[in-house]
Amino acid sequence: MAKYRKLGRTSSQRKALLRGQVTALIANGKIVTTEAKAKEIRKIVEGLIAAAVREKDNFDEVTVTAKVARKDKDGKRVKEVVDGKKVTVYDEVEKTIKKDQPSRLHARRQMLKVLYPVTTTDGTKKGTKKVDLVAKLFDEIAPKYVDRNGGYTRIVKIGQRKGDGALEVLIELV
Repeated sequence: MAKYRKLGRTSSQRKALLRGQVTALIANGKIVTTEAKAKEIRKIVEGLIAAAVREKDNFDEVTVTAKVARKDKDGKRVKEVVDGKKVTVYDEVEKTIKKDQPSRLHARRQMLKVLYPVTTTDGTKKGTKKVDLVAKLFDEIAPKYVDRNGGYTRIVKIGQRKGDGALEVLIELV
């Protein structure tokens, strides 16, 4: 008996397909796919969310001093002339950052092995920004499921696809 569905693909194609679908599910909250793919995606997503719930509060708050470029009213860096060269002016500021404990760092790296980098855009080149899905897992998704013991996803049957008759389902985060 097989431990997983092969989905009619080579191992590299299958891994890429599942990574893409898992990334889309976490980024969007729900996706439409076939039943066999959804059952495989569910295994991976539930493991990621369980790890995020387990390591949700496993960090230290640390205060550090950082050099930050001074900006003018338009958001551009302030420059001053030193020895005939234009040099950016920096200010030192105190910042509070989250420093992961080793087990949370390990969980973060395991999640990064599965999730693809995601960028969102508003149609302009400047409007493109990266979405940190691991931070979304820890900060948004994990707090919702703290008191829940598994069962983080739901599969709803939609019907058969017109082209090949495959059973389509909606998989969503509960």
